[in-house]
Amino acid sequence: MTSQTDSLMTTYARLPVAFAKGTGAYLEDTNGKRYLDALTGLAVCGLGHAHPAVTEAISSQAAALLHTSNLYEIPLQAELAVRLVRLSGMDNVFFANSGAEANEAAIKLARLHGHKRGINKPAVIAADGSFHGRTMATLTATGNRKVHAGFEPLLTGFVRAPFDNVAAIEQIAANNADVAAVLVEPIQGEGGINIPATDYLEKLRAICDANDWLLILDEVQTGNARTGKYFAYQHTSILPDVLTTAKGLGNGVPIGACLARGEAATLFQPGHHASTFGGNPLVCAAANAVVKTIEEEGLAERAAELGDRMLSRLANALKGDNRIEEIRGKGLMIAIELNQDCSDLVNKGLDAGILINVTQGNILRLLPPLILSDEQADEVVDQVVDLING
Repeated sequence: MTSQTDSLMTTYARLPVAFAKGTGAYLEDTNGKRYLDALTGLAVCGLGHAHPAVTEAISSQAAALLHTSNLYEIPLQAELAVRLVRLSGMDNVFFANSGAEANEAAIKLARLHGHKRGINKPAVIAADGSFHGRTMATLTATGNRKVHAGFEPLLTGFVRAPFDNVAAIEQIAANNADVAAVLVEPIQGEGGINIPATDYLEKLRAICDANDWLLILDEVQTGNARTGKYFAYQHTSILPDVLTTAKGLGNGVPIGACLARGEAATLFQPGHHASTFGGNPLVCAAANAVVKTIEEEGLAERAAELGDRMLSRLANALKGDNRIEEIRGKGLMIAIELNQDCSDLVNKGLDAGILINVTQGNILRLLPPLILSDEQADEVVDQVVDLING
């Protein structure tokens, strides 16, 4: 007999669970079993599930107006743009539907910048181990051969460099006159919560300034208070030229944003780029509620506090375990790297009533909601330690 899921393309190896509802840090499946959500839809539901402010914003806006078009002014979009510009230090915003689309916009800005400089075939430096999306441009930029496999020929115009390796960028600068931009995640998410040296972004900023390159930061996963600042680069002294974000911006409503400043903010002109649904009234109502809540409730600072608490408890609980390579994190992006495959922990977590993720086969990744209580944060740690000790 054909099941309902047989009608779906097999683009996901789905886990054997379906969720019916959620409240705060918890989800409930269709059988009534409750789970502590330490993944939040891959860093999306930072405010948890069924947050009152988001629920009210969506409900009210759905009753008033869902969509017009970017052919017309959209006041809620302008309001969201003002919020993000103020929080980021950027000049303006283009709204898309996802992180991949936001990164596509950023790549187009890089190419426009290159052509403006007289480069016939502008190139973008992208880091090994990165993840920027699954459209043709963003999967080409992604530094993971598994993402590329089967989709050749890939796009031209990308140059590879090791992550957190300034010398490699300097060498490219000395030998490649076609480079127009550097595209990098402040912390690599899918790559395993890889955190660079504290001066990495400052050094990239200096190289970009010296060579008239754009510094593009992909904060699709790290943005919206996830790392303990509203944007991860705000742990440093620099400003990027182009900034992308998505995931936690809509708390589950699909929205992406590409922000720019200075010369990069003037590159797009009418006809250069567009999105039918990008920044429509519904998604902007939700995102405005998210950003407002993050600010009013001090959730960036709370993420930093919770992250420190969880990292400390994990370090104490797993001290001396020779299977543990490293425990690392920034705010509520936390990784436990093992020296062996631990993919089975995901299903074991389901059985135990906690949602976790394993990336790269041996890195347990935690992306819990920003609204965790201390007790819930401790519960995540205790359950994860129990899973590892199995």
